[in-house]
Amino acid sequence: MFKAFLLKYAEIGVKGKNRYKFEDALVRQIEKALENVDGDFTVSKFTGRIYATANSDYDYDEVISALTKVFGLVGICPLVQIEDNGFDDLAEKVIDYIDKTYPDKNMTFKVDARRARKNYPMTSPEINENLGEKILEAFPEMRVDVHHPDLMLNVEIREMINIYSKTIKGAGGMPTGTAGKAMLLLSGGIDSPVAGYMVAKRGVVLEATYFHAPPYTSERAKQKVVDLAREVARYSGPIKLNIVNFTDPQLCIYEKCPHEQLTIIMRRYMMRIAEHFAKQSGCLALITGESIGQVASQTMESLNSTNAVCDLPVYRPVIAFDKQDIIDISYQIGTYETSIQPYEDCCTIFVAKHPVTKPRLDIVEKSEAKIAEEMDKLCKIAIDTVETIVVE
Repeated sequence: MFKAFLLKYAEIGVKGKNRYKFEDALVRQIEKALENVDGDFTVSKFTGRIYATANSDYDYDEVISALTKVFGLVGICPLVQIEDNGFDDLAEKVIDYIDKTYPDKNMTFKVDARRARKNYPMTSPEINENLGEKILEAFPEMRVDVHHPDLMLNVEIREMINIYSKTIKGAGGMPTGTAGKAMLLLSGGIDSPVAGYMVAKRGVVLEATYFHAPPYTSERAKQKVVDLAREVARYSGPIKLNIVNFTDPQLCIYEKCPHEQLTIIMRRYMMRIAEHFAKQSGCLALITGESIGQVASQTMESLNSTNAVCDLPVYRPVIAFDKQDIIDISYQIGTYETSIQPYEDCCTIFVAKHPVTKPRLDIVEKSEAKIAEEMDKLCKIAIDTVETIVVE
């Protein structure tokens, strides 16, 4: 029955003269999402409304699944669109819509008509009243409730007449590609995929860097991170993933630095390498999944020591989240089950028994100075031998 979908946005509506740019970006993202489903669709926009119109048969559930992953959409409304052939025809179509959509008629309803086309011969209140009367005649078991109805029937009088009553929640945020690019430090844990998702939700294009440490970390650990990138890419669009062989740099740190500083020094070199790729790709920031106090390397002092090596800003979207908050989002976006697979990454393999929780930057820098020359060579090799794949 639904040959079209009304696609609603929210935040874009408060944009000024640049609003059309955000609308156009949203239309492009909707078109991309619908390319991957069976069926042919035309996406169009008219006076603050975006429509996806089916030109062929399609799988309803598949289309809804695709559209709910488009950042920028807050609502997906399955829509019946009809031409204006007079009020009696409208009433007939509304009754048919209710009959097919709601088998159980024992419910309350309200008609909410909006007359955007002012030459329609009835006012909005008159449409509400007359349609309500027709519905009650057709379905005596239904009752009117203007405050808390079970069924809110929306009727929009535009070029065509839109009839809909269901609004499926969208992903929200801003359209992908409207806010620059950033580099995500992606691990196999729960936090970093969530952090990437949250920044992508604000319109940022993602690139990612993963640090691999064979033979201490397995190929399955690497595949796990690729799978996580793929889950995030369902929302963000394709992600370029840099896979860095970090074994030799980590061994150098492990063998020649104080063990309580291992994690901090390792993180500092990871940030340096990730920033190298970020600048190379035109990224404007780094993204991590760090949360204050979650582990020793995420105290305020530790984060300050990590930040000290970066020129680019470091965004930490989950910085003030409890672990359960992050887990809840990972469930919602589909990354949790992959994140908890028992394949350890290099951060968990080379961990100190008693890591420093309040590192002094000057002491950390002194420890690094002793290995600086060797680490520069090892990091250059790691950068030169990077494996790059595009995950979609």
